[in-house]
Amino acid sequence: ISAAEHRAAGKTRVSPQICFVPADAMARIGAEQEVENLSGLSTSPEKDIFVVRDNGTTCLMAEFAARLMVPYDVSATNYVDLITEEAEIPLARGAEVRGKCGTTESELQISWLDKVYTLKLYFVKEGHNTTKRQEAVWKMNKIQFVYDSSERTYFKDAVNPGKHTANSHHLSALLTPAGKSYECQAQQTISLITSDHQRTVILLLSEVRIQPFDISADFIFSEEHKCPVDEREQLEETLPLILGLILGLMIVITICIYHIHHKLTANQVQLPRDRSQYKHMG
Repeated sequence: ISAAEHRAAGKTRVSPQICFVPADAMARIGAEQEVENLSGLSTSPEKDIFVVRDNGTTCLMAEFAARLMVPYDVSATNYVDLITEEAEIPLARGAEVRGKCGTTESELQISWLDKVYTLKLYFVKEGHNTTKRQEAVWKMNKIQFVYDSSERTYFKDAVNPGKHTANSHHLSALLTPAGKSYECQAQQTISLITSDHQRTVILLLSEVRIQPFDISADFIFSEEHKCPVDEREQLEETLPLILGLILGLMIVITICIYHIHHKLTANQVQLPRDRSQYKHMG
């Protein structure tokens, strides 16, 4: 009870109300924390950087470039038929950011153009069964995009403009072992379905580095877990080098064997090919 409330109560004793919240519920909810948009520090003009901090310690970090491809209707030249156009909406640099960190659930909410556009990313940490044992992993389990097609920057002459919401369905993206960050330079495509089930919004993510749980050092990602596409590209880049080294080593070995063989045979007594010369031997 505050001092002001205590004075207002006079001599009347006010009993404080105690609310018991289960520990698991507290872990799921998590209070809203301090959020920083550090996109100005990014070396790429398309990549944004967001940090969520709890009690002065980083609890969620995200770096990525994002674009959303949103279909909408416009009138045809005959003003009777409708034509489907596609708005390409980039994530703005000066976006407003909110976030929450929890033990098993975290989220990041990004809004821009006076909250006309809002992108929400949800993360969850859970147990995952493998062939050997159950291990803890985290993943992005939900995405929501809210937009208003009456906004004229990206929606030109939209028919029946208004607010729309697109959600992911049964999402299990960025699967990463607990305690590690997810990294993927390659472009990834995630489909979102509008609430009327008539449109598919495409979220394009690239240059991704995200860690929503278990950050051990302030502003520093933990060891990275690369996506399969990046690992495959890295293998394709290094494989020719490895094959070249193996081929070069085989050539060197062949040359060494030849020189050794030539040296050994040069020290041996050479028997004359002409049998008439045998009588001079001995």
